[in-house]
Amino acid sequence: MVAKESICRYGGFYGPTYVVDFALMPGSTSNVVNQILQTIDIPVMHKQAILSAKSWGMNTSYGIGDAFANAIEAGDTAAQATEKEIAALQMIYKEPVEAQGKLMDDAGHSSFDVRKFMLGYKMEMTSVVKAAMDDGVHYGNIVTVPAYCVGDIGHHIGQASYNMCKDDVILAVIQATAKVMEASLKANVDNFKTPYNVLSLATGSTACAAEYILELDGFNAPMVVDLLTKRFHNFVQQYPTRGAAAELHNCDFMDMIYRGYTAINNARKARSSQKIDLVPKAAGFDVDLSAINESEVLMNPQRYTYPACGITVRFSSLMRLTDYPCLLTPEPVNATMMTNIIALNKEVPGSPVRGCKNCASCMIDAKHEYCQWKESV
Repeated sequence: MVAKESICRYGGFYGPTYVVDFALMPGSTSNVVNQILQTIDIPVMHKQAILSAKSWGMNTSYGIGDAFANAIEAGDTAAQATEKEIAALQMIYKEPVEAQGKLMDDAGHSSFDVRKFMLGYKMEMTSVVKAAMDDGVHYGNIVTVPAYCVGDIGHHIGQASYNMCKDDVILAVIQATAKVMEASLKANVDNFKTPYNVLSLATGSTACAAEYILELDGFNAPMVVDLLTKRFHNFVQQYPTRGAAAELHNCDFMDMIYRGYTAINNARKARSSQKIDLVPKAAGFDVDLSAINESEVLMNPQRYTYPACGITVRFSSLMRLTDYPCLLTPEPVNATMMTNIIALNKEVPGSPVRGCKNCASCMIDAKHEYCQWKESV
């Protein structure tokens, strides 16, 4: 099974994959771990904890197939490469600190001692973990919440974010999207019934915002999904040892705009030939897109190119965000909301997502039957 999944990932069989996905989609590490757990006779709660640890809990940044791909390209047989892949998967459970330390070493990291940091974190957290266990918190949630609270926001305020946002249009896309979410949430405060409603509108409104900006330049989600999927298959040929996580954010972006496309498409149908505002719905709640129309930067793309030909400026900025859509999805809000939802349901494992994500890439690469969400432990 490990050989098959590694070969599928190496050769691009599943199309664009989210190898560290927090759901059980084809090509994800969680999908493979779930298949392994189905063959093991241990308590279900323990299986769910192990599965959570390799989804939102991360349990190192290793992604399925990485060792295999590098071994194959180095000249190993498929059987030899499979043995190295199995050894890598075993190491993240036997020696997680050393496994992550090695991954960081291989990436050229040197600014601080990551092993010392992780061991210190483990010692500091031990009493908190034990208290959570005594309080009846599901083991799966114990590994999930720290990753949400601590790990999520950290990579959104680094140098890379600053460098990217020095571009006026990229920053305007992020700001306008955030304002759409804020306006939509505030307008629906009295309509919410459950915390899930808030989360669904928060993520759904930004999806609509991203798609709406895309459509301002005459593009839409199906066009972009087709483009990025075709690019993926070329990318596999050119870079067979690509990083295991190379296309994960492309998948994030495609899923987001496809969700927004569905909502906006339905709103356009409802609008028909009537002269009424475009008001898409997310989870049944109205989305307020006015912040985009009020953005001076986004409504004046001619200022950032040859004026008479400014028809691709906003699209090109969105393409820049396909490698880093975290502030559009929006990941910090998702993490914060899910932390609170998990706190309200501490006995139920909050990760991975046990449901269909309606993956956008499935429009091009039919792979639904390889998903594991219906067989989740």
